[in-house]
Amino acid sequence: MFQTLSLFKTAQSMAQHAGQRQALIAQNMANADTPGYVARDLPDFATLVSRRARETFGLRATRPGHLGGAGGETLVEARARRGPADPNGNNVSLEEEMLHSVEARRQHDRALAIYRSGLNILRSSIGRS
Repeated sequence: MFQTLSLFKTAQSMAQHAGQRQALIAQNMANADTPGYVARDLPDFATLVSRRARETFGLRATRPGHLGGAGGETLVEARARRGPADPNGNNVSLEEEMLHSVEARRQHDRALAIYRSGLNILRSSIGRS
């Protein structure tokens, strides 16, 4: 754990994922009355981690920001969320977006708790409180 500090990298990735998901949810809510707008979302973080673990062993560059490429601030691409659409083609449900927002907030809080816990372990190991 202390050689690579991958715990902190994972917590940072989890917090970034939650932030990006929250931004997409806000965009969905802002377009709740836009005709033809299709709600978008990110895949679950656990799914992304397991997919990246499989890809890492093969070392394949699957997108421009992957493996040290240029750009790539976004962790993953947003995908359209399926669901019943209104007569105007919009499928945003404000109630559903609120639930997704709570999930993203909990994920972000969990990432911060993991980060804080790791810092406390490091501080304890070097004798600082």
